[in-house]
Order: sequence, then structure tokens, then C-alpha cells
Amino acid sequence: MKQLPKGSKKLIHAWAFYDWANSVYSLVISSAIFPIFYGALTIVKDSDGNKLNDTVRFLGLDFNNDSLISYVTAAAFLVVSFLSPFLSGIADYIGNKKNFLKFFCNLGAISCIGLFWFDLDSLWFGLLCYFLALIGFWSSLVFYNSYLPDIAFPEQQDKASAKGFSLGYIGSVILLVLCLIMILKFEWFGFEDEGLPTRLSFVLTGIWWIGFSQYTYYYLPKGNKKATLTRHVLLNGFRELNGIWKSIKHNKSLKRYLLAFFVYSMAVQTIMLIATYFGIEELEWGDQDPTTGLIVSILLIQLVAVAGATLTSRLAIKYGDIRILIFINLIWISICGYAYFITTPLQFYVAAASVGLVMGGIQSLSRSTYSKMLPENALDTASYFSFYDVSEKIGIVIGMSLYGLVAQHTGSVRNAILFLVVFFIAGVILLMRVPKRIVKA
Repeated sequence: MKQLPKGSKKLIHAWAFYDWANSVYSLVISSAIFPIFYGALTIVKDSDGNKLNDTVRFLGLDFNNDSLISYVTAAAFLVVSFLSPFLSGIADYIGNKKNFLKFFCNLGAISCIGLFWFDLDSLWFGLLCYFLALIGFWSSLVFYNSYLPDIAFPEQQDKASAKGFSLGYIGSVILLVLCLIMILKFEWFGFEDEGLPTRLSFVLTGIWWIGFSQYTYYYLPKGNKKATLTRHVLLNGFRELNGIWKSIKHNKSLKRYLLAFFVYSMAVQTIMLIATYFGIEELEWGDQDPTTGLIVSILLIQLVAVAGATLTSRLAIKYGDIRILIFINLIWISICGYAYFITTPLQFYVAAASVGLVMGGIQSLSRSTYSKMLPENALDTASYFSFYDVSEKIGIVIGMSLYGLVAQHTGSVRNAILFLVVFFIAGVILLMRVPKRIVKA
């Protein structure tokens, strides 16, 4: 097939369509169905639905079920944090980055399919699949994102990126709804085992991811640059990060802001990753189906997050980025305090709507604030954002690890949620040290 020219609408659409393919992982595996499945598998309840035991034995040790999945998540993000600089160096210099995109896509999708066999008798295999799926998803994004300047001109890139986000949201919601219908109305499909549709959801996620990504592969160029994979290329990403760190150290405002972001982002990302597990373990659902309730809350978070991002951007224009970030962190503190006491689904929905409102706002404003603070003469903005992304992922590693430790040693997920307040308070204090008016270096 003849290569489509840069800026072609068909080429941009094909690139953005990978979001349609891979976003099902974020919703089905990270946020919705898998956490519910994992909770049902690892929590022992009595006939009235009261929790009797949530201890899981793994590698000869006893773990709180939430602690175990948080440790595995932290370990996977730690691997991604170290892989990202290697992969970004490869993406910049090697001409066959499409093959790397395919490899990590296939790794993630096949691992999702492997979750079909997740049970307590083969816990190590299920957790390995979860671990590899996370690595496959986040590593494939390195190569996917690196294609943007190859397929679109600068004036097209914002629109192309937004198109990918929109396609990802629509595609993931469609599959989630289909899976939800299959799980709740399993008898319509002739299933006698009501647990089978949940396991099939993981298979459908992998098939959807691999299947729809083929359209992207068909049109994407192999790569624009050609170079031999040498030690210099492999270590280039680390050298770039080291250079960015040296630059940041001489920029007081940017250094203070990045430290504040690193601290409060630990708490934000941890809450986003464990929210569903909290809802499974701590709420009294009564006669209400927890699967439906939790998925409704996840969809509510996503819908409200869009409005939250829009509202936050308008407030930031009027009052300034740093002031609004401080205000949002204060709201997060209130949400954590409220979450400590919630017991009913209705209270959880209120918390979910509140989280959605500030989640979209703090993510979008944090990134745009960082962008505004970069030096005006910076030519390597991609390297600056690589540093930003690695910082965020290391924060996730620390946040998830601390969450797991607190839950493990106190025996309560609620204590872990309350513990995260410390990071938001520290974030507020650190943000107050950043100039309220953003001045570029």
C-alpha cells in the first residue's frame, strides 16, 4: 500500500483509532470489571454478605487482598518507570517502532485474555497476567504517542490528540456496557455459570485490543528514522532525563512545582487505582447488585471528569493555575475525610461524583501548568514531558506501596485512604511555595 502523506485525515484517524482499541484495558481491567472480579474471588463472606476474611496466601505469605494487588500494581509501574526511558530512546532513533508498538500491544492483550484463568488455585498466573497487561498497555503508549509528530503537523496535533481521547472514551464505554449486559443477563446468552461472562469480558478486552489495532497498523508508517540499536541509543533516554533534571534544578519555580506535583499526584493516582477495590470491600450493598453499582459509579466519574476539566480550566484563567491547584487539593482532602465514613452506595456515588469533578481538573491543570512553566527556548519539550511522566509513575509506585503497607498493617482500607490526606496537605504546602503568577524561565 502507498504510504499516506503526513497530515492526511485518514492517517490521523488511523493513529487515533489505537485509542479506541486500547482504552478498553483502562476501563474494563484497571477500573471496572477486573477489580470487582478480584474482590469477589478474594473476599470470603457469610450468607448475609458480611465480610469474614480478606486474607490471600501468596508465595507462602499472607496478604490483605487489597495490599497484594497494590503491591503488584506498584511493581508493574516500577518496571514501566525504568522501561520508559529505554523505550523513548528507541522510539526516537529506531525506524521500526511499529514492531515495538505491536509487541507491547500483543503482550498486553494476550495477558488480558490470560485473566480468563485467574483463580485462587493459580493465583501466581493470574497476577502475572495482570502485571504483564499493565506493562503492555503503558509501554505501548510510549510508541503510540511518539507517532504524533510523524503523522500530524503541529497545528493538527491538538485536534488529533483530542480525537484519540474521544474515540477511546466511546470505544471503552461500548465494550463495558456490552460486558455488563452479558454479566447481569447471563441467562440471555445461555450461560449456566454466572461467573463465566465476567471471565469472558477479559477475553473480549484482549480480542478488541488486538483486533481494532490492526486498522492502526495498516496505515501507520514503519518509522521515519533508521539507526542501529546500540548501547548509545538504549541509554539515550536516561541521558535526556538527566539533562532535564540538571535544567530543572536551576529553575526554582519549576523545581518547586514539580516537587509539589510529585507529592499530591501520589495520592491522586493511588485513589484512582484503588477506588473500585474500596467500594467492593467497605460498602454495605444490601440487596443492590454491587457490580452494577460500581460500574455506574465509574461511568459517573468519567462523565463528570470532562465537566471538571472544563470548569477547572476556566477558573484557572480567572484566578491563576497555582491558586486553583491549591483549592483542588483542599477539596481532595475533604473527599478523603468523607470517604473514611461512607458505608452506603448512595454515599459512594456522592464521593464518586466529587472525585470525578476534581480528578479531571487536577490532571488537566497539572499538565498544562507544567507546560506553561517550561523554558521558552526549550527545544526538547518531549524530554521534559518524559521526565514529567516518569515522575508521575514513580509517584504511583510509592503511593500504591504505602497504601498496601497501611492496609496490611492496620487491617483497614479506610485507614489507608485517610493516610493519603498527608500527601494532599504536603501538596498544598509545597504549592504555596510556588509563585502564584507563572513566569517562564
